[in-house]
Amino acid sequence: MPLDLEQLRARLPGRTVIWFESIPSTMPEAARLASEGAPAGTVLVAEEQTAGQGRLGRSWYSEKESGLYVSFVLRPAAPEGALQLVTVAAGLAAQEAVERVSGVRCRIKWPNDLLADGKKCGGILCQTAEEAVIAGIGINVNHAGFPPELAGTATSLRLLTGRITAREDLLVELAERMDHYCGILEGDGGEAVLRLFAERAGK
Repeated sequence: MPLDLEQLRARLPGRTVIWFESIPSTMPEAARLASEGAPAGTVLVAEEQTAGQGRLGRSWYSEKESGLYVSFVLRPAAPEGALQLVTVAAGLAAQEAVERVSGVRCRIKWPNDLLADGKKCGGILCQTAEEAVIAGIGINVNHAGFPPELAGTATSLRLLTGRITAREDLLVELAERMDHYCGILEGDGGEAVLRLFAERAGK
C-alpha cells in the first residue's frame, strides 16, 4: 500500500514533502533540489528505489512499498565540517524513531548501520551538496523476506515484531527526531551529539 501523501503533508506542516512512486535514488534528486535552493527540512520519499545507495558505493535493497526510503535536505552552519556529525545525529534519530513507533530496540553500529537481533534493519548515508547536507535514511519496515544473498544479514521491523508498521507514523517520527538531534547539534555543538551517541550506541 502506498504512503498516504495527504496525511504526511498534514502531519508535517511547513515542510516540503516530495513523493516518488519509483526513482533510482532519492539522494541525487535531493542534492539537485538543494543546489536549486530547497529549504532545510525538505523531505523526499520514494516507494521504490531502483538504485538505492549504501555506504562505500554499495546498493541498498529497496522493495516497493515495504521500506522507508527518504532523504532530508539539511542546512547546517558549516556543511563540510558537519557531515560526520550529521551522520551521527541521523543515526540517533533513526534509532529513536524506530523504537518509539515499532518498539524494536536497535543498536547503532558505527558509522551508519542500525542493527536489531544481530541483523541490519536500517542505514544512513550523508553527503554534502554545495551549502547543504543530504541525509539519506533507509529502514526495512514491512519486508516479509529478503533475497537469499541478504537473508542472513538483513531483517525488517515486520520480521522482528510479526506485525505491519505504518510507514507514515515512522516517517513523521523520524522527521521530528531529525529536527531534535540536528537542533542539539546546532545549539549545543558536536560534543553533545557524540556524547548522546556514546550513551546509546551500545543499547
